[in-house]
Amino acid sequence: MKAKWLAFWHQPVVAFIGWTTFYFCILMALVYLYGYSGLNNSTFIYNEF
Repeated sequence: MKAKWLAFWHQPVVAFIGWTTFYFCILMALVYLYGYSGLNNSTFIYNEF
């Protein structure tokens, strides 16, 4: 059974879809965390003068 799963995951199309999904999830997590970083909440330093 393990050999069948390994053979399935080592097919080029399945590996490409798997890695693409994996990296897409990481990218979406980084975009989600970037929204909480507060970079857009700060005022420009020269607005006070």
